Order: sequence, then structure tokens, then C-alpha cells
Amino acid sequence: MSSSPTKPRVLLTNDDGPPGHESPYIYGLYRHLTQDLGWDVKVVIPSSQKSWIGKAYHIKEIVNGRYYYPREPDGLGDTSERSRPLQEGEVGEWVLLDGTPATCANIGLHNLYHGEIDLLISGPNLGRNSSAAFALSSGTIGAALSSALSKVRSIALSYGTVVHPTPATFHEPAHQLGARIIGHLWENWGLDDGGLRQGEVDLYNVNIPMIDGLLREPGLPICWTRIWRNSYGRLFKAYEQHDPARKKTISAAGPDSPSEDPQGTQAGSLDAEATQEDLGGLVFKFGPDMTDLINPAASSVPIGTDGWAIRKGWVSVTPMRATFGEPVDWNVESEEDMASRVWKMKL
Repeated sequence: MSSSPTKPRVLLTNDDGPPGHESPYIYGLYRHLTQDLGWDVKVVIPSSQKSWIGKAYHIKEIVNGRYYYPREPDGLGDTSERSRPLQEGEVGEWVLLDGTPATCANIGLHNLYHGEIDLLISGPNLGRNSSAAFALSSGTIGAALSSALSKVRSIALSYGTVVHPTPATFHEPAHQLGARIIGHLWENWGLDDGGLRQGEVDLYNVNIPMIDGLLREPGLPICWTRIWRNSYGRLFKAYEQHDPARKKTISAAGPDSPSEDPQGTQAGSLDAEATQEDLGGLVFKFGPDMTDLINPAASSVPIGTDGWAIRKGWVSVTPMRATFGEPVDWNVESEEDMASRVWKMKL
């Protein structure tokens, strides 16, 4: 394990945007990091919901920003085009950017607080980011990957929605647990020979299920996991202009939003048997069927994966590399080792 300074300088970001109905967690975690752990925390977050956007950057748009001043008790606050002194009841100065989570991470690290950040924390996300299907789509993990590619330690934190709606009594215990896990990881950062940063783990992905075990002793079990390599099917629904039911748009926070059906949107007859005429000129909208992702059959979830842990009501902590996965037997040390990997067939 790699030893670390006692109190890191932190950049906090997310993909749910500023505090509100669809971003209920970031302010609570901010309070615990700054008050309980006494850490110096800078906040740079998207100005609006950016869930399911992965590690995307908008490379042609100008990224505009403004300052945000959260207040007790819920983090709601005012914005300003220019930095100003804190007013009564305001607890800090945050930055909102009209960009993706990965954009917020990169601008925070290299433009706003260059050389000042030891650790990036992304989240807490509204909803789980366990399994490949969610992780590869996650703006929360995307921001952590962006940071890891800049050789900054990174942690993605997500609160998995299990009970709809999630009771408010779960929030504080989740923040307390999340802050303790982050603190432990920082003080005991793992090693990885393939890591980008001097043989350290690039980033961690932490998922805390929002269940009543948070309220009871001894609390939720925490375990090391790997990513469940699952898959998904239909993510979009055919849009029929004259059908009012089809005009309903999924929440920008994604399928785990408090306003969404926990199973996602179900496929209808138009999805199954759509003709070009039915589609009204090939028009679709995001409307994923989450049945097998949210409540998978126990036999389909490998033991030891993040999906298995969440299904059991355990906290999953997954060490990750900021790269795409490769075959596990790939081991090349020299050009000679490549001889057996050169294609011999003629095309």
C-alpha cells in the first residue's frame, strides 16, 4: 500500500449537477468531507444533468462557467458571473461549467486549480454504477477516468437506488460511510504494476446500496470486487408523434431518478413491430428497459463482482485502470515476444 499525506486537496465533481431533486447527494458529502475530515475541497460540477454521458468532451462548444454559492441546509444557492465574498448562510464558492463531467475534471485540474489537487472525487451519483453496462455509460466514472488519465488519484462514488423513493434517513449514513471509505482509500492507496502513476491503482469505483442496513449496526459489509461483465439490450424507444404516452421523456438523471419506474420503460408493440411508417421518419427517444440490469437473476451474476455485492446489499469497492480491458494473457516485454502475435495469413 502507498502512504499518503494526511489531508489531501480535493476536487469534487459529479454528473448530476448542482444540488436539487435530481442531485440530492453532493452537498451532503461535501459537508462531511470538509467538516468531518477537515479536507480542503474545491467543487467544479456541470451546470445541469449530464448522466449517461460517459467520458465525453464537447470539443467544439465554448465552455461557459459561473460561480455557485450553496447554503444550508440543502445546498441550494445563488449564482454569480463573477467571484464575490460569501454572504450570510453561504458555505463556499463552487464553479458550474456548461460541460460534461470529464470536462469539469480536466478544467478543474489544469485550468482552475493547476497543481493544487491531490485527489478527485466524482459523485455521489444518484444511482448505481456497478457492472459494465452502467460503468461504461457513467458520467461519474467518466470524470474519474479523466482525472486518472491526468495521473491524479481518483474515486467514483455512487449510491445505488434500491427503494423507490429512497428515504431521506438513508442520506446521512451513506455520506458518513462514503467519507470513511474515501478516507481509508486515500490513506491506503493500492498498488498496481500497470498503473499510470508510479505503479498505483488508477482509480476506485465505490457503490453503496441505499438500504435500511445503513441505519443498523454493524452497518453494511464492504468488499473488494471486480466489474460484472454484463450487457444491455434496447436503450431507445420508437417515438410516435401522435401517441401522448410516447412523449414522456426519461429523467435527465437516468433510470435511477426518483421520478422513474425502477424497472425502466417497458417495450411496447411499436418497439417490437415497428414499420418505417410507424416510426414517423425514424424518430427515437431514450427509454431503456432496465429489468435485467436492476434486478438480475441470481444465477446470472458472478460471485465477487460489483453487481453481486450490490445484490447482496454490500458495498463494492472496485480498483480500476484508466484503459479499455485487454485479454488477461497479454504479456509482451520485447519485440521478440511479438513474433507469435504477427498475423501469418494472407488477406
